[in-house]
Amino acid sequence: MKKVRVNMASESDISVQGHGVHTAYIEMADALEKRDDVALTRSAFGRTLDVDIVHLHTIGPRTWRKLFQPGAKKVVSAHVVPASLVGSLVGAKYWLPVARWYMRWFYNRADKVLAVSATVARALHDELRVPKAKIGVFYNTIDMSRYAHVPTDKTTARQGLRIALDDFVVLGNGQVQPRKRLDVFIRMAKELPDIAFIWVGGIPFKQLGADYASMQRLMRSVPTNMVITGVVPHEKVRDYLLAADVFCLPAEQENHPMCVLEAAGAGLPVILRDIPEYEDTFKGDALLCSDEGFTEAVMELRSDKAFYSSQQQSAARIAKRFDSQEAAARLVKLYAQLMAE
Repeated sequence: MKKVRVNMASESDISVQGHGVHTAYIEMADALEKRDDVALTRSAFGRTLDVDIVHLHTIGPRTWRKLFQPGAKKVVSAHVVPASLVGSLVGAKYWLPVARWYMRWFYNRADKVLAVSATVARALHDELRVPKAKIGVFYNTIDMSRYAHVPTDKTTARQGLRIALDDFVVLGNGQVQPRKRLDVFIRMAKELPDIAFIWVGGIPFKQLGADYASMQRLMRSVPTNMVITGVVPHEKVRDYLLAADVFCLPAEQENHPMCVLEAAGAGLPVILRDIPEYEDTFKGDALLCSDEGFTEAVMELRSDKAFYSSQQQSAARIAKRFDSQEAAARLVKLYAQLMAE
């Protein structure tokens, strides 16, 4: 069998890595490397000769050159649309028109654009004018087997992280930026002083992060029952997931967050904000809340064992739906279709 030769690239290989786009890229590249019908190279620099497919996960100054590489079909995973920038990077509202123009140009140069959710697909077509024929919805996935565990792993993880064995632990995960709504997470910790709250993440882009000074002040306002870890290596995130009881992400704008998939893989009940982006991904299997509902959801999960168990089953459905092995097979079929055109 002739192997599909794929160059998969993300500038995060050589820059900031504490974010979901890098995780999505690594997960898919790892899944493709396990297949016998794919020959994969990972390179964000220059042209990679003798490949059938160039698949880009970032749209920055190093990867755009690959859009002009002759002889290869170009696939771009759309992790970012204009709405993703507001509340993420400093001054985004001022340079958003330029970013919108650049995204429109970049995505329209591709042979296929893979939106990570239906909401992203709509933004690609309606706002960035990408033809519908070029757009496909291809959700982020992870290798769920990596998060498989036995009950004793929780004890081991807590001992390693110095978390009390009898604590009820609510975990959040993500960059500290306005759209993640860390303020809601902090408020929950203050309202529930007998519960431990941990936010795994920091500000990987430092002063380039939106509202950097106010985010620093926010991080200094946490109560004694809450910890913000700062940016940690991705492999360390698994320990925090195994140590937790509940996962909560109160972000007000997301596309298809990898941290939710990881939490589901670890068997944690998932609490999210009720936003349109989750309509085709997590609705029905995650607890979707408004600002006022997050604290109540945590309290119910702690006090009602039957409810907690039902939400673990819901998390298992998310994990099954977004496993990377099955997704890799679908991606190879998509590559083959493009090569045949």
